[in-house]
Amino acid sequence: MLRAGQVAAGILDAIAPHVQPGVTTGELDRIIEEKVHQAGAKSATIGYKGYQHASCISLNHVVCHGIPGDKKLKDGDILNIDVTVIVDGWFGDTSRMYAAGALPRKAARLVDITHDALMLGIEAVKPGNTFGDIGHAIQTFVEGHRMSVVRDFCGHGLGRVFHAPPNVLHYGRPGTGPVLEEGMFFTIEPMVNLGRPETKVLADDWTAVTRDKSLSAQFEHSVGVTATGCEIFTLSPAGRFHPTYG
Repeated sequence: MLRAGQVAAGILDAIAPHVQPGVTTGELDRIIEEKVHQAGAKSATIGYKGYQHASCISLNHVVCHGIPGDKKLKDGDILNIDVTVIVDGWFGDTSRMYAAGALPRKAARLVDITHDALMLGIEAVKPGNTFGDIGHAIQTFVEGHRMSVVRDFCGHGLGRVFHAPPNVLHYGRPGTGPVLEEGMFFTIEPMVNLGRPETKVLADDWTAVTRDKSLSAQFEHSVGVTATGCEIFTLSPAGRFHPTYG
């Protein structure tokens, strides 16, 4: 899991210099596909339920599952890039935010809150806690900053499969849901909107957007529960997990 996670995280490090105004999301995806092959890994998303790209790239008000294409990045755009690879049969799944050009103040605040919400959720991962504790940590922090947590999508178990139980909700009540046990692997990937939490899926059956067209952000790590807490498998090798780092 650590090897797979590090390959995925390294690819997201490598794509960072290419995120510039004027570049298309399709060009970014082509670079990502090349990096997957260079790493000796396999893309988990190409061919998954008919999907034909090595990444999901979600721009501005796209919440998740944005399809790479001819859209050119503009100065001030924010985007989430989500990559999942398979290494020796194990899945590494991670996403992070990027900025094309200067990061606008409202967008910067959204990105910061979303990143910090993920890390607070991860802090709640230890044996004996529950998935409700993770969701509660994320929800109370986000709503305390007058933003909203998306309810329609969630994290998931993974390991030798891409998606497995349990669902990892990013909202909840303390002490509810399954109890965390050593050896569990799953993703935590909060999606946070500047506006309301409601989403809708476009006609392509993949792209999810905010109903009120407000900006959305997401960060994702794959983690494993250890005897005393958790291990993050998808830490950025270059320390670039946040767009203003590095």
